[in-house]
Amino acid sequence: MIQTRGEKAFVRFSTIMMGLIALAAFLPFLLIVIASFTKESSLLSEGYSFFPKELSLDAYIYLKASSYTFLRAYGVSFFVTFVGTAVGLLITSMLAYPMSRRDFKYHNTLAFVVFFTMLFSGGVVPSYIMWTQYFHINNTIAALIIPNLLANGFNVLLVRNYFKNNVPIDLIESAQIDGASETRTFFNIMLPLSVPVLATVGLFMGLAYWNDWINALYYVSKPQYYGIQNLLVQLMNNIQYLNSGQAGSAIGAGAVDLPSSAVRMAMAVLGIVPVLFVLPPLQKYLTRGVVIGAVKG
Repeated sequence: MIQTRGEKAFVRFSTIMMGLIALAAFLPFLLIVIASFTKESSLLSEGYSFFPKELSLDAYIYLKASSYTFLRAYGVSFFVTFVGTAVGLLITSMLAYPMSRRDFKYHNTLAFVVFFTMLFSGGVVPSYIMWTQYFHINNTIAALIIPNLLANGFNVLLVRNYFKNNVPIDLIESAQIDGASETRTFFNIMLPLSVPVLATVGLFMGLAYWNDWINALYYVSKPQYYGIQNLLVQLMNNIQYLNSGQAGSAIGAGAVDLPSSAVRMAMAVLGIVPVLFVLPPLQKYLTRGVVIGAVKG
């Protein structure tokens, strides 16, 4: 296809703009990585810089002292993210399926209920009372998974719209004529044809579970159930406490040299790195997943 001069100019302009936007998104992460390898005295005297005068591994050496705790926290985070995302995807798609079927009598009512949860919520206190007093999930691994399973009605509507607009109703009717049950239609037809939107929603859920620390703050008091985010918060609070001198004059005087700023950056790097390995394989599905109204050829 031959492009006109205007089209070529637009492509060049778009490429340059997207390159600048990508660079603007990458530079803060690069600055965090460099700061995590910068000597604490340099950070305090000169601030954050892409070209620090002194490099140091003090932040990672400090974190290495808690390597076992870090491995356990990573294990909790990976388990919660994997199980929560898998179960959340199943529940979300199973709820979206009847909402997408026009022959289901209550599909509009169900859609309204889901949409209503996007506008209003019971609040933190009623949720805490419900999960702790009636479901008794406090201080269990379930406390990190269950409260977020259907916390986002947007994901349900996203999958519902994909089912409705991208899976032909004729295909479902053909399966019914052949004697397929609704369960078989859902698992053998709907899910395989909806990989793009499921990958997109799964990425949203996975990031939410990986970055979540609120549930552990509310429902968990045992450190063995802390994920990586809660461990990082706890370590940061410990460093701030030691640097404040409230732990005693001797400890406080020796703790002034703790690489608190560098450790904060190192913690951010440790929390981000696993996401960088998951995002590229799912990147190809993102555009197709969110463009819900596309017509299948």
